[in-house]
Amino acid sequence: MSTTGGSTLSGSRVVVTGASGFLGRHLCRRLRVSGAEVHGVSRVDRQPDGQVTRWWKVGLEQVQDVRDFWLEVRPDLVYHLSGEINGAPTFALLLPTFRSLVTTSVNLLAVSTETAARLILIGSLEEPCGADVGLPPTSPYAAAKAAVTMYAGMCHELFGSRLVLLRTFMVYGPGQPAWKLIPSTMKALSAGVAPQLSSGRDELDWVYVEDVIDALVAAALIPRADGAALDVGSGRLASIRNVVEQLGRLLAPSIQPQFGALPDRPERPVRVADVGTTWDRLGWKPRTSLEEGLRRTVQSFRESLPRRGEGQPPYMHEAPSP
Repeated sequence: MSTTGGSTLSGSRVVVTGASGFLGRHLCRRLRVSGAEVHGVSRVDRQPDGQVTRWWKVGLEQVQDVRDFWLEVRPDLVYHLSGEINGAPTFALLLPTFRSLVTTSVNLLAVSTETAARLILIGSLEEPCGADVGLPPTSPYAAAKAAVTMYAGMCHELFGSRLVLLRTFMVYGPGQPAWKLIPSTMKALSAGVAPQLSSGRDELDWVYVEDVIDALVAAALIPRADGAALDVGSGRLASIRNVVEQLGRLLAPSIQPQFGALPDRPERPVRVADVGTTWDRLGWKPRTSLEEGLRRTVQSFRESLPRRGEGQPPYMHEAPSP
């Protein structure tokens, strides 16, 4: 049986929290192809789906529940992908975000350290980093992610925890939730409706989902990445307008998106991934250009549309979000 730290995940027992989510589904598929035994964690009962060896219903907010689950599964590696993902600067999210991101991560840090299992955590471009460290976070989500990064660094330095934290940037690709910017825009264009958007001026670092999965797998296999908090992005910025216009050219060149129809989000720091450090520690860099990633995303979207004569639900406008 190969365990993490080797050249392969074949035979490893791997736990994925958030296995039913966007990243989780892509990761579980890759892990199964790699020969890993994949255990998915969910808050609700789930039926076997071919991507996960076994589903477990576990609440991660209670450390004893985590310990009990751990004793049954005895994982070699854990990916913690679940949690509240809402960057709105609202008070109502303060406690739910803390419980779902900070409490669960600290519980997993504690139990993985006790058992010497390897833990891969997900950070966010929203958290203050680099020159922005010390500035107030812009939301409960950003604060929670920053706290998890600090706990991870502390546990590695003081307690020898085996972990890597990957700070993902603007992940996109096939299977993304329908309310996100790219799927919502594609849905409108395919229905012959001009998508309604903000000004589109915001510049973001976009990274294709399969490149992110490459980084997640590398984080499990590369010992020199231990204890690191690394950026997973393209290292380049592209505006929302640029992305939407590319989608328009691929799907419906005659439709003009309505930029400025929706208000812009509150101004936030513009951040670009430090891919140089990630390459040095992890041996990873993105392989898919934005143009190629969008082309693949559009192709997958087209293949998912109902065939002619099967009917198609009417387009319902949803305010797009990155």
